[in-house]
Amino acid sequence: MLAGVVLAASSLGSACSSGNNDQAGTRDSAAGAKAGANAATGTGAAAPQSTAGGVGAADAAARIPRVVFLGTSLTAGLGLDPDQAYPAVLQRVADSAGVAMRIVNAGLSGETSAGALRRAGWVLDQPAALVVLEVGANDGLRGVDPDSTHANLLRLIDTVRTHRPEARIALVQMEAPTNLGRDYTTRFHAAFERAAREKGVPLWPFLLEGVAGVASLNQGDGIHPNREGAVRVAGTLWPALSRTLAEPATGSR
Repeated sequence: MLAGVVLAASSLGSACSSGNNDQAGTRDSAAGAKAGANAATGTGAAAPQSTAGGVGAADAAARIPRVVFLGTSLTAGLGLDPDQAYPAVLQRVADSAGVAMRIVNAGLSGETSAGALRRAGWVLDQPAALVVLEVGANDGLRGVDPDSTHANLLRLIDTVRTHRPEARIALVQMEAPTNLGRDYTTRFHAAFERAAREKGVPLWPFLLEGVAGVASLNQGDGIHPNREGAVRVAGTLWPALSRTLAEPATGSR
């Protein structure tokens, strides 16, 4: 299934735009619906039938599940055009598959798990059906104590539940560079498993599975995926994303 998703995402990459992908939470569904209604009439004037259509479009947009990816430069797509970052690829895959969702790219370059914790409140000022946490990569690069990362992950999940009790939560597995030694990398890996288990949230696969360490899938820095690498990342996450949204909603978990 993964190979099929990767191929589908790759074929969509040049044909689809990123119009449905919010960047850093700067667009919301209501604003998009309003713009669409005005464009359809060619004017902002309020004819009765146009007003009704605009309200209907806004209501329909509000019902589309909003998926927020709170992450680092890996999510932001450092070095890529916004429509090449993996959240934009996921949006195109979802659109192609007929799965309704509006993906919000809330990635921020250089952010640690502590930074994500400080930022989470205002990122979550809009409704969300699912919040995906791609955090901790910079902790590993900086050699932050895995116990501190673990504690921040727990607090971050609690923060999401406080601000958006209706939202599902998913935690993405991250790994530390091997040059930090086996003890550190083992503890770092376990920090994510422990947090997911203790808070009862699904742990999604390692974000850079099949991409990390592969020169042809990364930019010159050897850290950030290139366009092809972003497609591979989307292929890794899509099964978990589609499965999570297909599950019956039971409140924040």
